[in-house]
Amino acid sequence: MKLNPLPIDAILPQLVQTLGHAACTVLRAPPGAGKTTRVPPALLDSGLAGAGQIVLLEPRRVAARSAAARISFERGAPLGAETGYRVRFESRAGAATRIIAMTQGVFLRMLHDDPFLERVGVVIFDEFHERQLDADVGLAMVRRVQREFRPELKLVVMSATLDTAGLSDYLDHCPVIESSGRMHPVAVSYLPRHVSGPIAPLVIEALEQLLTETPGDVLVFLPGVGEIRRAAEALRPIAAQHDLAVMQLYGDLPLDQQQRVLVPLAQRKVVLATNVAETSITIDGVTGVVDSGLARTLRFEPGVGLNRLELGRISQASAEQRAGRAGRTAPGTCLRLWTAAEQRLLAAEEVPEILRVDLAAAALQLACWGETELADFGWLQSPPPASIEQAIALLGQLGAVVDRRPTELGRLMARLPVHPRLARLLVEGARLGQPRRAALAAALLSERDPFRRAPGGRRTSQHRSASDVLDRVTALEDFERRAGPDSDLAPLDTGAARATLRVRDQLLRLLEGEEPSRDAQACDPDEAVLRALLVAYPDRVARRREPAGRRALLVGGRGVRLADESAVGEADLFVCVDIEEVGQGEALVRQASAIERDWLPADRVTSGVDVQFDSQRERVIGWRRTRYADLVISEAPTSIPPDVDPGPILAAAILDRFGDGWPLSEDESAFLARVELLRGAMPELELPDIASRLIAAWLPELCAGQVSVADVRKQSLLGVWKSHFTALQLQAIDRHAPERLQVPSGSFVALRYELGKPPILAVRIQEVFGWRQTPRIAGQRVRVLLHLLAPNMRPQQITDDLESFWTNTYSQVRKDLRRQYPKHAWPEDPWTAQPEHRPRSNRRS
Repeated sequence: MKLNPLPIDAILPQLVQTLGHAACTVLRAPPGAGKTTRVPPALLDSGLAGAGQIVLLEPRRVAARSAAARISFERGAPLGAETGYRVRFESRAGAATRIIAMTQGVFLRMLHDDPFLERVGVVIFDEFHERQLDADVGLAMVRRVQREFRPELKLVVMSATLDTAGLSDYLDHCPVIESSGRMHPVAVSYLPRHVSGPIAPLVIEALEQLLTETPGDVLVFLPGVGEIRRAAEALRPIAAQHDLAVMQLYGDLPLDQQQRVLVPLAQRKVVLATNVAETSITIDGVTGVVDSGLARTLRFEPGVGLNRLELGRISQASAEQRAGRAGRTAPGTCLRLWTAAEQRLLAAEEVPEILRVDLAAAALQLACWGETELADFGWLQSPPPASIEQAIALLGQLGAVVDRRPTELGRLMARLPVHPRLARLLVEGARLGQPRRAALAAALLSERDPFRRAPGGRRTSQHRSASDVLDRVTALEDFERRAGPDSDLAPLDTGAARATLRVRDQLLRLLEGEEPSRDAQACDPDEAVLRALLVAYPDRVARRREPAGRRALLVGGRGVRLADESAVGEADLFVCVDIEEVGQGEALVRQASAIERDWLPADRVTSGVDVQFDSQRERVIGWRRTRYADLVISEAPTSIPPDVDPGPILAAAILDRFGDGWPLSEDESAFLARVELLRGAMPELELPDIASRLIAAWLPELCAGQVSVADVRKQSLLGVWKSHFTALQLQAIDRHAPERLQVPSGSFVALRYELGKPPILAVRIQEVFGWRQTPRIAGQRVRVLLHLLAPNMRPQQITDDLESFWTNTYSQVRKDLRRQYPKHAWPEDPWTAQPEHRPRSNRRS
C-alpha cells in the first residue's frame, strides 16, 4: 500500500540511526506531523526492537485505539494482529502482536507481570508534554530498568511542545531530533466582550460565522460529554440547513464511532470534541476551530478523596495547540470564545499532574514494583513531600501497605484500574459476597455522575436512608431493570447511566476469582455495600454532634454538615463519601453512608479515661471515652483515676481562662503591694520578686490536691508566697511596711497598699492633732499619703505634707466643718490640741 507522505517521514532515517547508537531519544514534532502512526512501524522495520514488542504509550484511550487502528490500516493488516491496543477494560492484541498501543495506566500495571520489560524492545512515550502522572511514573520506571537491568532497551519520548533540553538532561543528555512539520497560517479572533452562561448558544453563533469564512470541516472544542451532547442537540437546525454531519468525539466513544470521525465524508463535518482532539488525534480537512477555552483536567478532589476531572480554563499552550488543528492542510481560522484580555490572563502551561493530583495510586504501583522510598525515586520532577506522605498514610489505612511495603491485599488492589479507595471497595464487596453491587458503587464514584442535582440541591423525593451511595446503587439497578429515565432519587442522564453500568460490568470481570469470605452468606446485600464503603473511606468517619442533627465531627477534628440532598438523617456514625469545601467553616457532605460501631476495625478503636477541665462546672472531671482514630464515638463521666493528679490540669485551665487576671483577695493584693514597695525602696532586703511571676508561677502550688476553681478560691496565695520568704524577711516586711500605724490618739489605723502607689492612711483629723510631720515607712524613705477625714469619714484633705496642712489649710477646713459638726473638737491651734478618738457615728452631729 502506497502511503501519503507526512512531514515526519523526512526524519525517520535519522531517528533510526540515532537510536542505533543511543538508548534514549527525544523527538519533537508538531501536531499532525505523523509521529504517532509512522515512528513505531519505522522502528519495527529497522530491527531496533529485536524480537520484542514496541510499546506505544498514549495519554488517552481514544488515542491508543485510534493509533493502533491507523497503523494497522497503513500496514495492511487486521487490527489485533501485528498491531493492537490495550486500554482499560479492553484489549485487541495477541501473542504475535509487535506494536501495541496502550494507555500509560495500563503500562504501569503491565510492569507488575513483566517488571524488567523482557518482552519489550522499544518504549515510546507519545504526547509527553501533557505531563500526566502515569507518564512521569512510567518514564522513571523505564529509566530504572534501562540503567540497572536492560541497557539494550530503547526509549523514545515524543511531544508536540516540550522543554526538550530539560528532558534530554534527565535522559543523560540524550539526542534531540526535531521535525519541522507542515503548518499553514491560522487567523485567530476573540469575542469582543466577556459572555457568561451556557456554551451552546455561543457555539452556534461561532459556527455560523466560520461556515462562511472557511470552506473545510470545523472542529469544536468543548469541555465534556454533557456539553457535547447539548451542543449537538442545539445544532440540529443548522446542520439540516447546511447539510452538515455533526459528529461527536470523546474518550468513551466506541472505536467504530471514533474511526468514523476520522474518515473523510462527502458532507461537511462539524466535530464536537473534548481535548482528545487537541494533540492525540488528527482529523484531516479541518480548516476552522471553535474553542470554548474550557477543559476538564484531572485534579485531586479532597472532598471525595479521589482524582476527579475538574472544569477549568485551558492554558495558553493548549489554546495554541487547538488553534493549530485548523492549519494542517490549508490556511484556517480559529474563533476563541473569550476575550483578548482574558487570553493574557491564562496560565502559560498546564501544571504537571504530579504537582496537583493524589499520588496514592502511583505510590501503590511503585510499592508493588519494589520502590519504597518515593522521595528518592528518580523523578523527572519530584512531587511535594506532603503529597507523598499523604498517599502512604492512606494506603496504610486501606491495608495496602505496611511499613511502605505492599501487602497481598495491596498487590491485588494494584491490579485494578481504579483509585486505591475504589479498589479496596471492590475487594471488600467481593469478599462479602456482593461484587456486583460493590462494582456499581465504585463505578458511580469514579465515572460521570448520572444523577442531575435537583434545584436547590434537594432530592426530588425526600426520605430517610442509610446511605446516599446505596440509594444511587438501587436507583441504577431499578433503571437497568425497567430501562426508563425516571428515578425517585433524582433525574437521570440515561447516557451516563448506561456508561456507568458498562463500567460496573467491566470491573466485575476483573473481580472474577475473588472468593467471598466465610461470613458472606450472613451479610445482608445492603450491609455489604455499607461495610465496603467504610473500608474504602476509613479516614472519613464522622459522628453526629446531636441526635438527628445535620452537623457532625470528622476524624481529624474537622466540622462537617450534611447537605440537604443527603438522606442520611439518623445514624450516629457515618462515612463522608463526597465532601464539598465551602470556605473556612464546616464542609458540606453531599453523600454519606451510615455505619455501625461494630464494623469499625478493632485495631483503630481505643478506650481510656480522659481527665480534663470542665469549663461549665469549673472543675476537673474524668471521662471514659472510646475513640476511632482521634474521633470520640462514645463517652461517659467517671471518677478521676487515683494515679492522675488533677492539680496541673486545674492550674493550666485557670491560667488559660484567667491569665494574670486571677482575682486576688484584699489581703493578697495588700501583701503584694507591700512587698513591691519595699523591693523598690529597700533593695538591700533582697525580697523575692513575686509580682512578675504572679499567678502562673504560684498556681501549681495553689492547685495541688484541688479539683475545682471553687477549691482554689478557698486557698490563699499568702501562704504560698510567704513560704518563699525567710523569717527575717517577713519580719522586715511587718516592720518597714506595717499593716497599721499608731496615730496620736492612740488608735492603730490600717494602711492601704496598692501596686505602684504610695501607702494611704485614712484617719480622722481629730486623731492627728499635734502630729507635726507626715509619717514615713520603709526605713523613713517613703512618705505615707494622708487622707484626712471629716466626721462623716469622707476625705477633707489629701496630703503628704502634714505640716503644710496645719499651717496653710487647717483654718479654712476648721471654719467649714465647725458649722456642720459643732459637737466635734475644732481647736484653733492644732499643734498643741489634745488628739481624741471617737467611734464613728451614723448620726450627723
